[in-house]
Amino acid sequence: MKLHEYQAKRLFASVGISIPRGVVAATPEEAAKAYETLKRQCLPAPRILNTFSESTRQAGAVEGHAFACNVKAQIHAGGRGKAGGVVVATSAAEAAACATRLLGMRLVTKQTGPDGLPVSAVLVDERIDVKHEWYLAVTLDRFHATPMVLASAQGGMDIEEVAVTMPKAIIREPIDIEQGLSPAQLQRIAAAFGCQGQLAEAVYKTVRGLWALYDANDASLIEINPLVLTADGRVLALDAKVVLDDNALFRHPDLAALRDPSQEHPMEYKASQIGISYVGLEGNIGCLVNGAGLAMATNDIIKLCGGNPANFLDVGGGANVEQVTNAFSIILEDKKVSAMLVNIFGGIMRCDWIAQGLLNATQTLHVNVPMVVRLQGTNVEEGRRLLREAKSLNLISVGELEDAARKVVELAR
Repeated sequence: MKLHEYQAKRLFASVGISIPRGVVAATPEEAAKAYETLKRQCLPAPRILNTFSESTRQAGAVEGHAFACNVKAQIHAGGRGKAGGVVVATSAAEAAACATRLLGMRLVTKQTGPDGLPVSAVLVDERIDVKHEWYLAVTLDRFHATPMVLASAQGGMDIEEVAVTMPKAIIREPIDIEQGLSPAQLQRIAAAFGCQGQLAEAVYKTVRGLWALYDANDASLIEINPLVLTADGRVLALDAKVVLDDNALFRHPDLAALRDPSQEHPMEYKASQIGISYVGLEGNIGCLVNGAGLAMATNDIIKLCGGNPANFLDVGGGANVEQVTNAFSIILEDKKVSAMLVNIFGGIMRCDWIAQGLLNATQTLHVNVPMVVRLQGTNVEEGRRLLREAKSLNLISVGELEDAARKVVELAR
């Protein structure tokens, strides 16, 4: 689960990570009031220089005004500045006008896909005179099964690009989950940023804060890009990204309440609410499978046979008839689906339950696509009998997975 920038910054502030002053707004009127609030808090302000990260430069720097602020679209994607989602306001009226333009639009960035994401809030925050930009994050190193600090002096850039073009510019520090970061590790991170003395202490505090948030909230990624040194000598988190582990949200109801379904794929969100693992893909073959490993293998063999899966769907090892029916409903909401492959290995999941779910689905849904069904395992003969005797199903029963994949690819074409 992702958080919006303003939500992530509130978490940062709770552990002492310094952030720019800002106010979230959901209407143009609130944006105008936010501008006035920030103006009172921030003036007298220094002259604002064109020394921002690339994404901020795209918004345009402002000189010669008493006070200017950013109006930043709040969506679960990066690249907002380059897509016009970060604009500058030099008056309350301009802040309201910027919010009017942004609120309600679907902002398209390089991370959103062609449909973009809806903007329902903006963050109005102070512009910062920046001297240096860095990158800092805590994430999971899956290869070594340990949390990891990533740090780079090349802040304000796409870290993926830095990893490809300048891999040595990123330092990696594994974290001992019991002891935390050692003084030597903190010193190496500060040295990579060229910081000494009080600046190094400010970096230490920020790194410790990130790890504290990561550990306490079951996060999978906490990122600051950029972390900046301001012209007046402060270390600030100019941006904030937090991704939480969905499987641990039951331990954090306060964080779960921050979920914004409008930022998620509608079918993925619907599936998550009923305990089904669903990921939408670009193909036209709907897949209903029990077990994550079998679902991945099913997608792979469809590709090997020349087809393209429309989804990853794991209905779960202990799903009942209702969940199977719901899974069919979710798959059929995807208008790209022109054929379906049902691949069930019955262990805890009984094959006759799957068959009954198929029957229920055809009775309650408009199933107008052909299906290939492969059932193996518990109660398989009873499941196959139910399907044989049904007259309303447009399906082909196949015993082997490769045969099933070849047949569904043929039908999808």
